[in-house]
Amino acid sequence: MTVRGLALGTGGALLLAASLALAITVGPADIRIADVWSVVAAHLGLGSSDLTPIRDGIVWQLRLPRTLLAAVCGAGLAVCGAVMQSLLRNPLADPFVLGVSSGASTGAVVVVVLGVGGGTVSVSAGAFLGALVSFALVLLLSHTLGGTTDRVVLAGVAAMQLFSALTSFVVMTAADAETTRGVLFWLLGSLGGAGWTDVWLCLAVLAVTLVVCLSYARTLDAFAFGQDAAAALGVSVARTRLVLLCVTALLTAALVSSAGAIGFVGLVLPHAARALAGPGHARLLPVTALAGAVFLVWVDTLARTVLDPQEVPVGVVTSLIGVPAFVVVLYRTRSVR
Repeated sequence: MTVRGLALGTGGALLLAASLALAITVGPADIRIADVWSVVAAHLGLGSSDLTPIRDGIVWQLRLPRTLLAAVCGAGLAVCGAVMQSLLRNPLADPFVLGVSSGASTGAVVVVVLGVGGGTVSVSAGAFLGALVSFALVLLLSHTLGGTTDRVVLAGVAAMQLFSALTSFVVMTAADAETTRGVLFWLLGSLGGAGWTDVWLCLAVLAVTLVVCLSYARTLDAFAFGQDAAAALGVSVARTRLVLLCVTALLTAALVSSAGAIGFVGLVLPHAARALAGPGHARLLPVTALAGAVFLVWVDTLARTVLDPQEVPVGVVTSLIGVPAFVVVLYRTRSVR
C-alpha cells in the first residue's frame, strides 16, 4: 500500500470512529462520549459502567446498533456503487440498478400487507427473498438477451418497473391507511428498528463482499478500458461479471432487507472517493467504504434529530443531499462527452 493510501485509510478509520462516538451522544438523553466508551467496555467485559440501566440500554440497545448499522449500510451501498459503475462502465450506475431494491420492497409488502408466512416470516426475511427473486429474474433476462453489459442494465430496469408496479398494486388494493404509512416509511429507508442481529448479519456480508471485490481489484481496473480490452488482457469477462454482480446483489439485498431502500449513497459517494483516492480499486474500495460509512452515520443522526420527536426516513435525507450531487455528476459526464 502506498503512503497516500495508508494516510487515507488511517484518516478515514479515525474519522469513522470519532463519528460513531459523537453520533451516539446526539439525542434527548444527556450522554457523553466517555459514557459510550464505558458502556461498550462493560459489555465487552473490559470494565464497568456507572450509568443507570435505562441510560445503558439507550446506548447499547438503541443508539449503538443503529449507528453501527448506518455505518455498515453506508459502506456497503457505496462499495456496491463503485463496483457497479466500474463493471458496467456507467458513472450513473448504483446498487439498485439490478432491481434488487424493488424486489425487496415487494417481498416486504407481501409479508406486511398480505400476511404471507402467517407471522413466521419477518419483514426482513420477506425483503431478502424478494430481492433474490428480482436478481434471479435479472440474471435470467440478461442471459436470454445475450448477457452484455447493456442487456444487464435493461434487464434491471425491467425488473425494477415490474416489482415497483407489484408493490404499488398490493399496497393500493389490500392495505389500510395505517399499514400504508408504515410500509411507506420502510420503503423510504429507516434504521429505527436496528438490532444487533441486523448489524452482525450485514457486517458479515459486507466483509465477504469486500474481500471478494478487493481480490478482483486489478480486474476492475482493466474494465475501465472496456470489456474487449479486459478480455485481451486475459480477464474472463463473463465469469468476473457474474461473480461481482452476485456478491454486490447479495450485499444490497441484505442491506435493503435490514434498512429499506436508501438511495443515492451508492451513486454519489464513489465519485467523491475517486476524487480522493484515484481510480485504482485496491485503494478506491476501502476509501469508498469509509466515506460511505461516515456519510450515512451523520445522515441518520440528522434524520432522527432534525424534527425530534418525529423521525424523518433516512432515504428522504439522502435524496435531498444526493439530488444536487447527482446533477453535478450529470454535468461532469456531459462535459467529458
